[in-house]
Amino acid sequence: MTRGPREPASRPDAGLSGSLAASGPAAGDEAARLRLDLSYDGSGFHGWSRQPGGLRTVQQVLEDALGLLLAQPGPLTVAGRTDTGVHARGQVAHLDLPQGEWLAAGGSLRHRLAGLLPADVRVRAVSRAPDGFDARFCALWRRYSYRVCDDPAAADPLRRHDTLWYPRPVDVARMNQAAQACLGEHDFAAFCRRREGATTVRELLRLEWERPAPGLAVATVVADAFCHNMVRALVGGLLAVGDGRRPPDWLAGVLAAMVRDPAVHVAAPHGLCLEEVRYPPDAELAARAGLTRRLRQ
Repeated sequence: MTRGPREPASRPDAGLSGSLAASGPAAGDEAARLRLDLSYDGSGFHGWSRQPGGLRTVQQVLEDALGLLLAQPGPLTVAGRTDTGVHARGQVAHLDLPQGEWLAAGGSLRHRLAGLLPADVRVRAVSRAPDGFDARFCALWRRYSYRVCDDPAAADPLRRHDTLWYPRPVDVARMNQAAQACLGEHDFAAFCRRREGATTVRELLRLEWERPAPGLAVATVVADAFCHNMVRALVGGLLAVGDGRRPPDWLAGVLAAMVRDPAVHVAAPHGLCLEEVRYPPDAELAARAGLTRRLRQ
């Protein structure tokens, strides 16, 4: 999500010798695009995107910190706009700023951000993006995980903020059987919140459950892109199959109907984490962006 130009935030370090803000860019300086790799605990955020009314979001916190260090930071564009309570380990964003300001920042921007950002968000890497890079439109796929503990008596209290405690045991084999019907390119309107003018056609590359430990089931979900609530609705539908309330072929019928089914409950956000965003080689970035922008029918 991008926004229009904004006034730079006030900078208490503006008069300090050696601050990044003190080295302003020259007029007419060409733009540099930066890639930011970041992680955050979504528990204390109202999602990624800025919200009216001053609600705390990842975009707001990060842009405010950048505004203290840079004279002319552009707005952030993100690979995946996570919802309230959803975590990210491998989120990617980009922003544009004058070339001279990036040269002045050098390799210190990541460390300076660490001193300003709260403990629940970290920028792990800052780099000059290659030509044609767009964090959102150049992505080949996004990979999410969803953690479920189906033995509440054995639940790890230290993981309660990123794991759904489910009251009934689930059969991973049944869920994987049901998931097969959703793989490939489909209209996922049955599992999405519709937005006017936006398509709900997506290509689901992987939807698979495994048990890395007793009492723990983890879903891996990979797609070229996701609609709003899509992963959590798929998880909710699969859990109904896994606990025996629905047969494995039920999910295929829900998908084919292309309308929201009240029997599909959207799983809680805190079990979901954006793990990775994958991009093509630099030479293929522009072509990938053009392909992504097409309207799929």
